[in-house]
Amino acid sequence: MPENKTLLKPSRPVGIVGYGAYVPRYRLPAKEVARIWTGGRASGLPIKEKAVPGLDEDVVTMSLEAVRNALKRAGIDPAEIRAVWIGSESHPYAVKPTSTIVAEAIGAAPHVQAADMEFACKAGTEAMVMAMGLVGSGMARYAVAAGLDTAQGKPGDALEYTAAAGGAAFVIGPAEESLAVINASYSYVTDTPDFWRREYQRYPEHGNRFTGEPAYFKHITSAGKVMMETLGATAKDYTWAVFHQPNAKFPQRAASLLGFTPEQYGPGLLSPVIGNTYAGAAIIGLTAILDVAEPGDRILMVSFGSGAGSDAFDITVTDKLPGRRDKALKTQDYIARRTEIDYAAYARMRGKIVMK
Repeated sequence: MPENKTLLKPSRPVGIVGYGAYVPRYRLPAKEVARIWTGGRASGLPIKEKAVPGLDEDVVTMSLEAVRNALKRAGIDPAEIRAVWIGSESHPYAVKPTSTIVAEAIGAAPHVQAADMEFACKAGTEAMVMAMGLVGSGMARYAVAAGLDTAQGKPGDALEYTAAAGGAAFVIGPAEESLAVINASYSYVTDTPDFWRREYQRYPEHGNRFTGEPAYFKHITSAGKVMMETLGATAKDYTWAVFHQPNAKFPQRAASLLGFTPEQYGPGLLSPVIGNTYAGAAIIGLTAILDVAEPGDRILMVSFGSGAGSDAFDITVTDKLPGRRDKALKTQDYIARRTEIDYAAYARMRGKIVMK
């Protein structure tokens, strides 16, 4: 086994004490976007449909739903939480944290550390790594890490087909209380400008030719390979795998490159029916896997954030999961609860119609 100089392992074992997801009920079919912008040509659409937040939904409200679901499964007193970290690239305020609102609403304030994370689509896993460190050092018993986003995409742009809303949250705590133990994490980061949004710009831009290579696939596969090689593992040692899912094709190809089969990543592949939930794209896939996993199952999760970086996690399910997962709505419950909308309703909900 290679010498461990790269993996992040806390001195005190930690894990996921509670988890929860949230997906808005509204769905915009990809063919409806094509109807408006390409004259109805629907061949090669990247997903089937995407989740869209309602007029009264934003990252704060969605975070609250996901965090409350995580707390139901954790069964802890919110006053014991010592950190609330919310990852997103669509926080409702430029200057005012989402995390303080969430901490106050769940009853964790005022004796709590709070901060907002931002690293494109890996802001959620970034918060998880920080929570691992805080709990693993003994500075806190519990910390909340979440990643959620709203649908962002310039009208007519390729991102508009996939840019969706939703995400997930986790209560990170001691391994002995966990539904799933986080054995290790590993981060792989470079300065690869494939996706960005400058201040005051309303919509993000993307460098098309950099999106797959050297961005997504280079980072996902590098993070996954280092994690497995350092632990002396191969794809066959894992029961499940989940990867960042900006569309349907990318995570399937990444899984194949790393040696995983559709049976291993299938339950966590949600992008075809809810789109790319950005900061929540990998972690909401993890919640779907935890909804069906059994004690002893081993999970590899690898996120990706443009700009660019990936966080990989090696996770083992404990015997506490089966008795606690029914304490809150499952991820598939939210996916099944859908109301289809047309492009006009979507444009209104997302504020794409500006009246002057």
